[in-house]
Amino acid sequence: MDLDDAYANGAYIAGAEDYPPRWAASAEDFRNSLHERSRLDIPYGDGARHRFDLFMPEGAPKGVFVFVHGGYWLAFDKSSWSHLAVGALAHGWAVAMPSYDLCPDVRIEDITRQVAQAVVRIAAEVPDVPISLAGHSAGGQLVARMLDKDLIPAEVGDRLKIVIPISPLADLLPLLRTSMNDKFQMDCNSARAESPVEMQDRYPAGVTVWVGAEERPSFLDQAQWLADAWQADHVIAFGKHHFNVVDPLADPESDLVRLLVS
Repeated sequence: MDLDDAYANGAYIAGAEDYPPRWAASAEDFRNSLHERSRLDIPYGDGARHRFDLFMPEGAPKGVFVFVHGGYWLAFDKSSWSHLAVGALAHGWAVAMPSYDLCPDVRIEDITRQVAQAVVRIAAEVPDVPISLAGHSAGGQLVARMLDKDLIPAEVGDRLKIVIPISPLADLLPLLRTSMNDKFQMDCNSARAESPVEMQDRYPAGVTVWVGAEERPSFLDQAQWLADAWQADHVIAFGKHHFNVVDPLADPESDLVRLLVS
């Protein structure tokens, strides 16, 4: 099997090239519309990309939702996804979105530690409320890793309410056989260490693995592997592919948003 093709998404989505500029434009429009309740580029570390945006609801927040973007640990930052805060904000939740360094400048394990640092900083910025996490694709791997008790201190881990890996990369061993690994620079040991399917000692937050019904078979497999490994709830979203599976985060009435804030 050609695993480069198996893990390719854009080639199998009509109009794939239109999605990134559309995301960026929607995100910018949203930030402009919420200017008075937005705090942008809050530092959580020393690096230029170690920043998160925080969007606050009207009134005291009922919780904080952290969204971690994807892009195969190679692309994007927080600025393309701001509009996905709409759903949780409408329910009175704060929403935070971090950026992180990208491969090949760093390894995936470094990104994991950066996201953990961001989650801890966000928890301090919005204290004493539940925390929900969702991440897309590579971001799904990253939010799943946040349940590792060795990464997140108990005072934050105990606040984790639900984690939703969306179209996650849960077993990284197949990626060793892709050309992307030239940039990831993983070996078997590092791939296993960063694979959520291998995690054992986890915080007891709720977990729902979410994936689009129209995803590539490899992503349907990855979602199934994580749901099986963790005995987690598993949702296959009708009519959704890898690029639009996150759209319901912008809909306050969607099942995905209700799961995050319930």
